[in-house]
Amino acid sequence: MSLTPSASASLQPAKMKKDESFLGKLGGTLVRKKRAKEVSDLHEEGKNAINAPLLPSATEIHPEDTLLEENAERIMLDPTSRENPKFKDLVKVLIDWINSELEEERIIVKDLEEDCYDGQVLQKLFEKLSGRKLNVAEVTQSEIGQKQKLQTVLEAVNNTLRPHGWTLEWSVDSIHSKNLVAIVYLLVALAMHFQAPIRLPEHVTVQVVVVKKREGILQTAVVAKELTSTTEMMLGRFAERDAFDTLLDHAPDKLNVVKTSLITFVNKHLNKLNLEVTELESQFADGVYLILLMGLLEDYFVPLYNFFLTPESFEQKVHNVAFAFELMQDGGLKKPKARPEDVVNLNLKSTLRVLYNLFTNYKNSD
Repeated sequence: MSLTPSASASLQPAKMKKDESFLGKLGGTLVRKKRAKEVSDLHEEGKNAINAPLLPSATEIHPEDTLLEENAERIMLDPTSRENPKFKDLVKVLIDWINSELEEERIIVKDLEEDCYDGQVLQKLFEKLSGRKLNVAEVTQSEIGQKQKLQTVLEAVNNTLRPHGWTLEWSVDSIHSKNLVAIVYLLVALAMHFQAPIRLPEHVTVQVVVVKKREGILQTAVVAKELTSTTEMMLGRFAERDAFDTLLDHAPDKLNVVKTSLITFVNKHLNKLNLEVTELESQFADGVYLILLMGLLEDYFVPLYNFFLTPESFEQKVHNVAFAFELMQDGGLKKPKARPEDVVNLNLKSTLRVLYNLFTNYKNSD
């Protein structure tokens, strides 16, 4: 069948109407879907606006936070605190300390979160510091095995630290979840308890974000956490209290009198070598003046090859102070209560104890 031009022309409008009708329906559907999406977006925007005051602007909520059970909470370091120079310095000091302690184990820590969460490094560190061997598997790959190991390690740590008044700011879950604040708290406590030969930055405070789930809604709050106070206060947790503790705590006004008396005593002898002391805690920290003072008090010359006359490293200063302690014991004095590292770390009470011991034994010496 063939169509004449007129017949073909008469069918074309009908086809166009059919196409227009289809496009119209399609367009209507798209418009309705677009409007529905706009309504949904508006609803979500309103929801976010309501919850926005609860969320710190710099805080990134992790996907795992949405999986929190009702009334559960998660704590993380605020991103701004992570870049705090004093906090970064504290982390570096702790990493260097761990690597120094575990050098014989050929363990190298580069990142506290990634290297401490499974308990392996913490186990080796505690064993080295305490001299105890823990009954745990050497290598554990599974999450269950790692947490079991952490449980054993932290029980040993907690039993050691708890009697000395430390608040246990860590747990198996917080360490295993790579909570940097909990890991740092733990390492600071270990360093102070075992009197590590390091100087921790003082007054390091960070902001932590606490995420809680209440009635299905995530709520956050920013809380300040003090990781370190002063070296004196942190060491004071473990030191046996004596007259100097009482002096510093209850009669700080008399401290200058004691320091003046000690300075007069040491200068009486050091002046013979044209040396003079004005600051007790700093000028005895490298051990040189202590060694020379012992030689003067006991009336002998100390060979220069026995110590570092101009010590540069921490280890050289510790060597000098330890050598001075040996000279004191050779002279009949009791072994100083302080450690050489305490004197090198500018611990005032430790330096006062050492010098006062010399004063009581040699105050009448010419």
